[in-house]
Formats: sequence, C-alpha cells, structure tokens
Amino acid sequence: MTTELQSTSEGSIPETTAATRAVHPATVFLALLRRDMRVARRELPYFLIRTALQPILMVTVFGFLLPRMGVVSRGYTASLLPGILAISLALAALQSVALPMVTDFGWTKEIEDRLLAPGPTSLVAVEKVTSGIIQGMVAAAVVLPVARLIIGPIDGLTWSHLGQVIAVALLGGAAFSSLGLWMGTAIPPQQIGLMFSVILAPMIFFGCAYYPWAGLRLVPVLKYSVLINPMVYVAEGMRASLTPQLPHMNPIAVYGALLLITALFMMLGLRSFDRKAMS
Repeated sequence: MTTELQSTSEGSIPETTAATRAVHPATVFLALLRRDMRVARRELPYFLIRTALQPILMVTVFGFLLPRMGVVSRGYTASLLPGILAISLALAALQSVALPMVTDFGWTKEIEDRLLAPGPTSLVAVEKVTSGIIQGMVAAAVVLPVARLIIGPIDGLTWSHLGQVIAVALLGGAAFSSLGLWMGTAIPPQQIGLMFSVILAPMIFFGCAYYPWAGLRLVPVLKYSVLINPMVYVAEGMRASLTPQLPHMNPIAVYGALLLITALFMMLGLRSFDRKAMS
C-alpha cells in the first residue's frame, strides 16, 4: 500500500509540473492585461479626470477664449489641437504605468502576486507598458471629439490620414509607457511627485504642443535641444496627420525617433524593473 501511494504521489508530480509548464506566456500576458483593463474600466471616471481634465482646460483657454478675445488668431487652433492630443496621450500613458508601479512596489506589494505568474519577470513589465499604450489611446480618443467641439471649425483639419494618427498614437503611447516604466521603478517613491513636476512641466512647454517645431527656427539652439523631448515627436506626428498643410516634422523622422525612444526606455525600464523585483 505504501509503495502504491508513493508511486501515485511520485507519478502526480510530473503531471503537475507538466501542466504548469503548459501555460503559454501569451495566456499569462492576456490574463494580466484583462485584469488591468477590468480595473481601468471600473475606475474610468477617475482615469478621465486625471488624464483629460488638464488638456480640456487648455483647449478651453487657448482654443476657445483667447481666439474669441482676439489675443491669438483663429488659425492658431489648427496648430493647437494636435498638441493637445499629444499631451493627453502622453500624460495618460505615462501615469498609467508609473503611478501603479510606485504603488505596487511600495506599500501594497501587489506586484508580488503578479511576479508569481508562470512566466518571465519581464512579461509583467511588458504587460504594464501595453496597458499604458491602450489607456493613452483611450484618453486621446476621448479628448479629440471634446476638443473639436469646444474649438469649433478648424481650417485644414482632415481625417484622411487616420491610419497615420493611429500609428503615431501607438508609437507615442509606447514611448511614454516605457518612460513611465523606467520612472516608476528607478525613482524612489518619495521623490516621484517631484520628478513629475521636474520632468513633465518642461516636457509639455518645450514639447512643441502649443507651437510647431518649425517655428523654433528663430531660436536655433532651442530648436535642436528640444529634440531630446519625446513630446516633440508625438505633437509633430499628430500635426502631420491631422493638419498636414501646416509646417511639421517629416513623419519618417517622427516614427524613427519614437521607435528609438521606446527601445531606450524599454531597455532601461526592464533593467530597473528586474532589479527591483529581485530586491
């Protein structure tokens, strides 16, 4: 009897191990992503307030009030709308990854449950970046019609390059989600608020969101120094897609720069994520 029990017990171990190994990483990835999307759907009102309120206020002031007061020309709105979309996309993608990373690695320790999933550690980080891309695109999709409604008719606005708009949104979301992964894992939790102030404010004001990059030709030093800012490429990519008659950066340069930025911060973010997960 003892021999049979030992045989049965020993025989069940390989079956359990085989079942565990049979879980494909893609299945784990989709399960984690579904969980994050369910949480995001439940917190959708708070998510929209956090990511869409500031861009909509900017649209109201710069796109509605100032043109009607004669402070800026009405043609300015054509350059403003793509920049506002870039801001909403960037803020949503960045915050949707960085803030949960700080919380999960901080006092809640929620990240430990996900690290126990059958798959490589980097899979959890990649899933977080994917979730950030989706949430960034959702924020931009909400802000776009609201901003268009507030501003009113916009000269030169076209929807004929919708594929390019989606491509820029995907690449821009990937760049800022990767940046959020790095910020959320490399910066100490007690300093994350300061880093948002130090990094985000200059990134927005010098990211060509309120003006085209070509307009900086009058200040050559600034024109080329802002090229380290990923916001520049998202704003210029949106400008090239939505208002192509305005001066804008070459779309090929935009796509290439966003791919390089994504690769750089993804590498840095995965390294800091693994280091923090092991600690």
